[in-house]
Amino acid sequence: MAMVKYIGVRFKKVGKIYYFAPGELDIHCGDKVIVETVRGVECGEVVLADREMEESKLNSPLKTVIRLATKKDFEMIEKNKKKEKEAFAICEEKIRKHGLKMDLVDVECTFDNNKLLFYFTAENRVDFRELVKDLASVFRTRIELRQIGVRDEAKMLGGLGICGQPFCCCRFMGEFQPVSVKMAKEQSLSLNPTKLSGTCGRLMCCLKFESEAYQDLLKTTPKTGAYVKTAEGKGVVTDVNLLTGTLKVKIDKSDNLLTVNKKDVEVIKDSVIRVDKNEMRALKQLEGK
Repeated sequence: MAMVKYIGVRFKKVGKIYYFAPGELDIHCGDKVIVETVRGVECGEVVLADREMEESKLNSPLKTVIRLATKKDFEMIEKNKKKEKEAFAICEEKIRKHGLKMDLVDVECTFDNNKLLFYFTAENRVDFRELVKDLASVFRTRIELRQIGVRDEAKMLGGLGICGQPFCCCRFMGEFQPVSVKMAKEQSLSLNPTKLSGTCGRLMCCLKFESEAYQDLLKTTPKTGAYVKTAEGKGVVTDVNLLTGTLKVKIDKSDNLLTVNKKDVEVIKDSVIRVDKNEMRALKQLEGK
């Protein structure tokens, strides 16, 4: 099977990784390279080097790296950063002038200086056609306004989570994973919006990280409401600690609560974890992007 050499390149600090062919260049992790993308010529950082994959796994041929970044390229990057700061201030002024209900989050100038991208958030759709014309007349280049969600805004701006650590999306998450209310329910967490949501106002991404482990434990642990047989008799499971494997069982025709290990019970009829309609209605908005 023919093998193809490739490298992985990121264009943002914690962004998606794109693959390119190194060609004859000696490229290492941490190097800055100039490559051609769908947005034009861009400069990115190498995060994967000296990798190989089967040619049959490629959806399309890899584009070859144009060159390693030079001193002139780094000067261009610094020049673009200054232009981005200038563009941010001017765009905010123009937004106020046009009376648009939108919040500017970030400005990005492509490496080849052919386009300025303005990222913003807004509660509703915004007619920004006049704003685009205004910005194009100032910068004499292609202008693109892109509406983003609150999660993308948090990723761009950064900050600290309730754990005291920088946001996961800013540290290592290349792409967002879907997070659901059911994941919180499976982890026996209080369905309280203030406790489940991150700074962005959506369900915390870390709920996804532990979800598979909890799902595996649920396969071998009776759920709350399950009818089980114990050494003291039959009863209903009223509380479950998935991590320790301990259960609290209310024995039939008795007020006694028995604490047992899941290994010491026989499941007669298991229960199902469900999120009721009222809980779902209250928390549904937390699942969005």
